[in-house]
Amino acid sequence: MRNIVVTGASRGIGLAVARRLVAGGDNVIAIARNPSRELELLAEGKTNGGVSFLPFDLGDIEEIPEFVRRLRRRFDALHGLVNNAAIGTAGLLTTMRNSQIDELIRVNVTSPIVLTKYVARSMMVNGGGRIVNISSVIASTGYNALSVYGATKAASIGFTRSLARELGRLGVNVNAVSPGFMDTALTQEMGAEGQEKIARRSALGRLPEVDDVADAVEFLLSEKARNITGTVLTVDAGSTA
Repeated sequence: MRNIVVTGASRGIGLAVARRLVAGGDNVIAIARNPSRELELLAEGKTNGGVSFLPFDLGDIEEIPEFVRRLRRRFDALHGLVNNAAIGTAGLLTTMRNSQIDELIRVNVTSPIVLTKYVARSMMVNGGGRIVNISSVIASTGYNALSVYGATKAASIGFTRSLARELGRLGVNVNAVSPGFMDTALTQEMGAEGQEKIARRSALGRLPEVDDVADAVEFLLSEKARNITGTVLTVDAGSTA
């Protein structure tokens, strides 16, 4: 049974990924500040794999090294890491508070980089592994009032491509998944009319769902993707086609 760390696993994409992986027989180490009822039900259910919830605030960057040491003592080999946890604060740059900008960069950029640093060391010792970073189509298309968020997601793609070069010879594959707009807390702020407008612009005439992203993550963590690294897989129903 593979141990896969999934951050932000209590809801949205992270929860969908956790469900998909445990159904396939993996042990998901679910990281979030607090568990959701949905995650608790997943842990209680009869599945092929398992779920181990560990509460942690990924904004506490100084605590990440010790947190990963605890993970390694408890679970030994860490095969996979899905960097999904992020905050999606919207706002015009000219009016956004500096504290909000700092929080976005700390949680969306610095935190996953530091977490990956220490988890990757475990993968190197064990002779290989898989890392999947969750980015966004906003990184390449841009969107009004999401300039800082877009900058953090663009950083995720640059990080993915360079890290794939660093870790490839050590047997670690590093890829990113770039979801389009979905029915999440971020898009709910746009209202039904805004979501419908985005759906109409897509090649398939609809919005992708979190399960579609989970499918992509599952594939990149599998042996079927053993020769794929440094790649960004877009899941957006063709909105950027």
